[in-house]
Amino acid sequence: GSEAASEQGQEEEVEDSLKEHMDNLLDKSAKTRQAALQSLRLALSSKTLSEFLLERRLMLTDSLEKCLKKGKGEEQALAGTVLTLLCLQMGSGPEGEEVFRSLKPLLVSVLTDSTASPSARQSCATALGMCCYIAAADLE
Repeated sequence: GSEAASEQGQEEEVEDSLKEHMDNLLDKSAKTRQAALQSLRLALSSKTLSEFLLERRLMLTDSLEKCLKKGKGEEQALAGTVLTLLCLQMGSGPEGEEVFRSLKPLLVSVLTDSTASPSARQSCATALGMCCYIAAADLE
């Protein structure tokens, strides 16, 4: 009994922390956004959170879109990595496809932007490839 309650308490802590990081993606400070992206990258790469993310995928997708559009260098690279992990978490169903479809044009835009940093372009190329492999319904 107490083990299950303890586990649920830990899960709530993780979710509260993730919600805070997601809120921080909209902060005015680039350092705060980057720290939030790094924390999300760590969380998404270490734990399956698909149910939690399912409810918040649109908000997270919008936040990642802003980071890719307005961010520079490191922030764009981190946003691409988090997007890849989000696609992995969402899987090959309609949710993953929706995330990919909404951000694909932006990924292509950063990838083809010769003024973007090499790390941002590389991260967007990886995100584009991985998300396309996982979630693209259209075979082209």
